[in-house]
Amino acid sequence: MLLTGLFCGILLGFVMQRGRFCITGAFRDLYVTKNNKMFVALLIAITVQSIGFFLLKEIGVLNVDPAENFAFLAVLIGAFLFGIGIVLAGGCATGTWYRAAEGLVGSWIALFTYMLLSAMMRTGPLGDFNKALRDINIEQRNIYDTFGISPWWLVALLSLITGYYVYKHLSKPAPKLATLKPRKTGLAHLLFEKRWHPFVSAVLVGFIALLAWPLSVSTGREFGLGITGPSANIMQYLVTGNDKFINWGVFLVLGIFIGSFIGAKGSNEFRVRVPDVTTILRSALGGIFMGIGASLAGGCSIGNGLVETAFFSWQGWVSLPVMVLGTWVAAYFTIIRPQRLKTATA
Repeated sequence: MLLTGLFCGILLGFVMQRGRFCITGAFRDLYVTKNNKMFVALLIAITVQSIGFFLLKEIGVLNVDPAENFAFLAVLIGAFLFGIGIVLAGGCATGTWYRAAEGLVGSWIALFTYMLLSAMMRTGPLGDFNKALRDINIEQRNIYDTFGISPWWLVALLSLITGYYVYKHLSKPAPKLATLKPRKTGLAHLLFEKRWHPFVSAVLVGFIALLAWPLSVSTGREFGLGITGPSANIMQYLVTGNDKFINWGVFLVLGIFIGSFIGAKGSNEFRVRVPDVTTILRSALGGIFMGIGASLAGGCSIGNGLVETAFFSWQGWVSLPVMVLGTWVAAYFTIIRPQRLKTATA
């Protein structure tokens, strides 16, 4: 049954690589280019998963209550640090996995430091610090429990908001794009050459996230998609050799790498690219921030931003805007401010 994690990861890695589903870009573009298209795509993925999650609970396929007490201080600090980290690393936790499979050496470096710090924050020398902050919590769990309402009211609200922004984007005239003569035909052209619309990719990501729930729960892991814990487990297994760290999530993240590699090779996008020293140092620092931040916050942009939001935990919906804020701060100092200084001295 653990191999279903590999299958799910391969699907996710392939779709994210081919669809260029970049959560870092979704956060950053809101500020840098004032474009919310990729963020709307993220809302689509959350909405699809949310509808399916509560339907599966309604019919008894899922009987899980994954939300824990809200560790508000750790979530606020961790989500902000994570937002900074994903800009420095050039991709979020999942994005780093799939971009590493495209041959980006900088992503390999960010992935290593991210895995290392995640492991250190769980069972290593930073474990006590992590636990101390996570132990500062309040009893509120899910938003709908706090307000004493049915989760379907929140599902309906989310669906309406998402539907409104989808309509706004789809009602705009489609930009004219340069068309190249396809080198592949049929299914190969569709999978490896044709540009995927972000909203189509988002629907697929949402369904894969939903599929992850029953597949993961069937192995005793009561959660859906998650990247930080499994990434830390890989590092812990490599150091200790203890197979207790091998679970469905580990196969998931390995599958993301494989699926992305298949997509990159099939589309001729795989190429080993060695960055300059500045990018190497920035990638390493980004991975450190990601590992510390995701561990404190209890999840990354997938675990919190896609999954926890789908079942309306306080952790998910508080961490999401704080991650965005961290991304904006990092974008200001790494993109906006340097551009202004360059313009001023030109």
